[in-house]
Amino acid sequence: MIFYDTPSPAPNPRRVRMFAAEKGIDLPMQTVSLVAREHKSAEHLARNPLGQVPVLVLDDGTAISETVAICRYLEALHPAQPLFGETPFEIAVIEMWIRRTEFALGSPVRAYWVNVHPYTAKVVPERFEDFGKAAVPQALAAMGVFDAALAEARFIAGETFSMADIVLLSTLDFANFIGIAIPDGLTNLRRWHAEVSARPSASA
Repeated sequence: MIFYDTPSPAPNPRRVRMFAAEKGIDLPMQTVSLVAREHKSAEHLARNPLGQVPVLVLDDGTAISETVAICRYLEALHPAQPLFGETPFEIAVIEMWIRRTEFALGSPVRAYWVNVHPYTAKVVPERFEDFGKAAVPQALAAMGVFDAALAEARFIAGETFSMADIVLLSTLDFANFIGIAIPDGLTNLRRWHAEVSARPSASA
């Protein structure tokens, strides 16, 4: 297998690196430069026609993209220390928080990144700044939802670290990178963020 990766601050490849680190999986990696537009090259488009990273290419040449899909594949190969839950309830709750993070927080963060942030100005042909700026309150509101949930549990999907925490951490850190920080008043979310950021996998 070869994992086609991009360094931080790109949040999606980081999710897979964190997952692999938590599992103790050694993934051969090859860097795809976003700055050099290698993700839009013919070679990479053959791996993923959407021109995105990450991509996991299997020994037979089959390619899997989308971070949660890649991590589910790796979980099936390495079921010990499950990060997607064991019981039907755990599996459902972890999936629920992954989806909430991707839609309620990830969508407005992407809207701001694509339409407002100066780093994307040269690569996005048509931007809608008002739309991007209007997404910031949506992202902050989502953070409030996570903060309330973390008043009742150590991790976002309960008392056990899971893939939902990996998805949330990578999204929050990318939000902070582009200028949407966790508000000081969200003490539960900030407590959780400090604890999860201290895990060795967070630096993967």
